[in-house]
Amino acid sequence: MENFDHLGEILGTVCREMQVHLGHGRVADYIPALARIDPRHFGIAVAVGPGGNGDDVKLFAAGDAEMPFSVQSISKVFTLTMALEKLGGALWKRVGREPSGSPFNSIVQLENEHGIPRNPLINAGALVVTDALLAGGDPQELIGGILDFMQHLAHDPAVTIDPDVAASEADTGFRNASLANFLRAFGWSAF
Repeated sequence: MENFDHLGEILGTVCREMQVHLGHGRVADYIPALARIDPRHFGIAVAVGPGGNGDDVKLFAAGDAEMPFSVQSISKVFTLTMALEKLGGALWKRVGREPSGSPFNSIVQLENEHGIPRNPLINAGALVVTDALLAGGDPQELIGGILDFMQHLAHDPAVTIDPDVAASEADTGFRNASLANFLRAFGWSAF
């Protein structure tokens, strides 16, 4: 494997340069559990290697990279991967592959596009992907399968579901519930 040891120095430099910016900006406040996160945390990590079993991967990290964090929409990439493995190209009959140009949680385009979300990385698209994965199965089994998949790919059994974030999402996810119901109005099962 090529020598990437210089990445440690680069990440250290990035982390030092970020220090003056820590605390600026806003954390996601539409989910109460995330609104409590200290905005002064910054971590960065890069994994280099061919993948596979993880033995030949080198990890470089700096700052608060060891601090657990909520992956939020990053999880959409994992569920999309699972759905493509399960359904292949048939998934694209239920969700598009185009940029939306709208906020990730918008309901506006669903009306014009007859309940077919523009892409799987906006919330409506992620709901369709999850529905395709669920396909009448047990929701708890699906959640366990997604978690197992993420742990496997991360080579990290510590990847878990944060019960506070999950409860906070459930208590305030009215827009996502609206998206799911809107999808149902167009004939998709959407749970």
